Amino acid sequence: MAPDRWLPLKLVAMSAATFAFAAFVMPPLYDAFCELTGFGGRTNEAPVALVEAIDESRTVTIQFTTTTNQYAPYEFRSTVNSMTVQPGRIYNIDFLARNLTEQRRTAQAIPSVYPNKASNYLKKMECFCFNNQPFEGNETLEMPVRFMVDADLPTYIDTITLAYTFFDLDMPSAD
Repeated sequence: MAPDRWLPLKLVAMSAATFAFAAFVMPPLYDAFCELTGFGGRTNEAPVALVEAIDESRTVTIQFTTTTNQYAPYEFRSTVNSMTVQPGRIYNIDFLARNLTEQRRTAQAIPSVYPNKASNYLKKMECFCFNNQPFEGNETLEMPVRFMVDADLPTYIDTITLAYTFFDLDMPSAD
């Protein structure tokens, strides 16, 4: 059997097509899927207007975790590690972020909720994650989150983790 002279070219073309599909087609599809299902711990990406309908018979623990992207030059944390809340009641928490550079920078926070099922019940009326956050050099910002756990949260969920990852939007491009 004679070797296929075009095999290396076919392999390169197939690799390029696979890369293009993974890099340009999959992210929008995954985002749409997560938004529809709440999968991946996605929360609402725009403020919601809610009326308090408090369930005084139960409490839920909300844990707050923060991370910064590996290359993001920021300190980032919540002012408390956790809160005990009543479903249906509106709460506020602040997060603090500091630009560790001398330059003006812009950051973006991406939220996630665990367990994933709880993301459909954690409603944010105000969140710094809805907008890019501009920082002057060495500036510290206090960034509020106003939220509520929907009273329809399944009773088997008694702890929710709200996690934010802080990304630097001003990273230089790799040229």
